[in-house]
Amino acid sequence: MPNIKSVVKDVKKSRERRLRNLDTRSKIKTFVKKTKAAQDEQSEQAVALLTETISIVDKAAKRGIIHPTAAARRKSRLMKRANVKASE
Repeated sequence: MPNIKSVVKDVKKSRERRLRNLDTRSKIKTFVKKTKAAQDEQSEQAVALLTETISIVDKAAKRGIIHPTAAARRKSRLMKRANVKASE
């Protein structure tokens, strides 16, 4: 444990940020899974879930939790999958 007061505060902040980032990453994974499942079933919720998932991914990229290129890749894969399912 550090002895300097400001470093103690930095450690505390970094732990809080880490937990927040882990929570957001978990949320992204959960929504991607839900969206894929809804697309496979071709349910009416698929479009709503897709827009919500894209919003969550964009916010995570904006905050620096995930890389912007990773966010674009995830969104692209979801949209590609949605378009294939819609054309069937």
